[in-house]
Amino acid sequence: MSSHFSLIDIIILTAYIVGVVGFGSYFIKKSKSVEGFTSAGSSLPGWAVGLSILGTYVSSISFLALPGKAYAGNWNPFVFSLSLPLAAWMAVRFFVPLYREHGDISAYSYLEKRFGPWARNYAAICYLLTQLARMGSIMFLVALALHSLLGWDVKAIIIGMGILVFIYTFLGGIEAVIWTDVVQSIVLMGGALTCAIILLFNMPEGPGQLFSIANQHSKFSLGSFGLSLSSPTFWIVLVYGIAINLQNFGIDQNYIQRYHTARTVREAKKSVLIGSLMYIPVSALFIFIGTQLFAFYRASPKLLPEALKVVDKADKVFPHFIVNQLPAGFVGLLIAAIFAAAMSTVAAVSIVLLPSY
Repeated sequence: MSSHFSLIDIIILTAYIVGVVGFGSYFIKKSKSVEGFTSAGSSLPGWAVGLSILGTYVSSISFLALPGKAYAGNWNPFVFSLSLPLAAWMAVRFFVPLYREHGDISAYSYLEKRFGPWARNYAAICYLLTQLARMGSIMFLVALALHSLLGWDVKAIIIGMGILVFIYTFLGGIEAVIWTDVVQSIVLMGGALTCAIILLFNMPEGPGQLFSIANQHSKFSLGSFGLSLSSPTFWIVLVYGIAINLQNFGIDQNYIQRYHTARTVREAKKSVLIGSLMYIPVSALFIFIGTQLFAFYRASPKLLPEALKVVDKADKVFPHFIVNQLPAGFVGLLIAAIFAAAMSTVAAVSIVLLPSY
């Protein structure tokens, strides 16, 4: 274990993990029926479902990869987030009313009714394979990060996280997932905001130095506005974002199932707006952290090991900062936030694998 991981950090991380699992397991009484387990009896407020949608968006990949991309490049990845308002409008206008009226929890039963069993089977199998691969990638990424931070065994982290998520997911059902997502989204945002504030006021010459260094290296650029198809220009990333987000809101079981947990159609629409629009400032915060890291280590290059100064190691700069620059207590908070991002997404995937078919 890293020498920078103090007793108070251990207490914070342990309390968080135990608290989340215990809180999620509390909903076992409400998940004994099929409706209760899969849709929470359509009884949840829109704001809670919205925070759960946000938690589905923000995984450990976002927590670690977005700062890494901004550190190595610029704000071009943020263009993906700018596509969300259009996709959210389409979801509110068309997808939410369609699926609420349709009634089935499965996103793919509608395909069967329109095009036959082959369409349902094909789409469901592709979705299940994609989600299993995504869940594996997320767990492996967070395991690598925690191994680097704490020295824990990668396999033990993956198995332990899987068991913890399994406990409260299959005891409490979708309601446990959504309410724990609410808690984990707050922890995640709190951890990221804390880190951004610390970085901002840890610059040797004050916050102004950060913006000066970033501007000198065009770190706030959204990318080229040219029409090239061979590079991730502003327009390419925007079109990609629109396509992916329409897919998420239109056919992804992670989102469709959440539409059914809200009390009313109006609350379901509100959840989409809350979850999608909140992701815009949250993703901006993660990308800003990457820009801050670039300026911080430009101003204090001796604090960054030579091995991490190459571009392909950019994803490891943020974990290095967490362990070596944050004071005791904050390290535990940030690692809890990384756990929150991973557990939220893995739980979201786990609870929809069965009804998705």
